[in-house]
Amino acid sequence: MFEDESKIYNIFISQLKDDSEEYDRFIGKLEASHDFEWKNHSITDKTDKEQLIEQMKDVDVVIILSGMYSKNKNLIEQEIDLAQNLKKPIVIIRPYGMENVPGRIEDAASEVVGWNTSCIVDSVRESLEDDEDME
Repeated sequence: MFEDESKIYNIFISQLKDDSEEYDRFIGKLEASHDFEWKNHSITDKTDKEQLIEQMKDVDVVIILSGMYSKNKNLIEQEIDLAQNLKKPIVIIRPYGMENVPGRIEDAASEVVGWNTSCIVDSVRESLEDDEDME
């Protein structure tokens, strides 16, 4: 238990350069959790394949904000493909205020959760436990 509390989770979070509302709301949720230390490896304006690989290669988990899918399907699908190629667990966050997640995204997920802070934190921790169990 104490080991988890002292761990710093390295996270890549999907984001769009021109639309930060959902991203900012999500960051606020993570920052609101007092027992969850994390480092963001995402860089908004670095979205070509090589730059994304560089951002993702050392992360523990990739978080996809599925509400952004309709705004830039190609980027979100590329992030999912790269995460799968790098064998990173993928946590999908449902669109804010909705239950449905596009099928292509849901199929790639280690976990799918809503916007409850404790559920988000638990899903990150559990996706890493699941990943360790598979090794």
